[in-house]
Amino acid sequence: MSDLRLSAEDAADLEVISAFLQDAVTRVGDLAFLPSARRFAMVLNRFRWEGETSTSKQASARRTHERVRSGLHFDNVLKAQARGIRRDHPDGVLNLLAIRFEEKDAPSGIVVLTFSGGGELRLEVEALDAHLSDLGLVWETPHLPEHDLG
Repeated sequence: MSDLRLSAEDAADLEVISAFLQDAVTRVGDLAFLPSARRFAMVLNRFRWEGETSTSKQASARRTHERVRSGLHFDNVLKAQARGIRRDHPDGVLNLLAIRFEEKDAPSGIVVLTFSGGGELRLEVEALDAHLSDLGLVWETPHLPEHDLG
């Protein structure tokens, strides 16, 4: 498989990035808001859902799956706020569940990154401009992410 490279300029585009990043994990120390550059950036270990089979029964029968190191950044960021994330623990692990865009006064709005355990990042953006790129490092993992739907 080739490296994934995606961009988002509207809510529908961001839904695609969110789907590819579901169950990505990152460390708190791998999150960075760069106010002078108006950029928020992070490095994640993305689960390669696109390499999985079409049914969960078949996927769970596989012995190995893949993760890939990926970078995600947002430009035009005016403000970044964290809730439920211990910024004083840079080695803390966060599991990304979803990313969504709440448009306020077009094209501005809020990008919301939701993590398991109730953590949330809110990025106030002048306009949505997101970029996801795989960084090339791929490795096998025996673990398939699971969610309790009950």
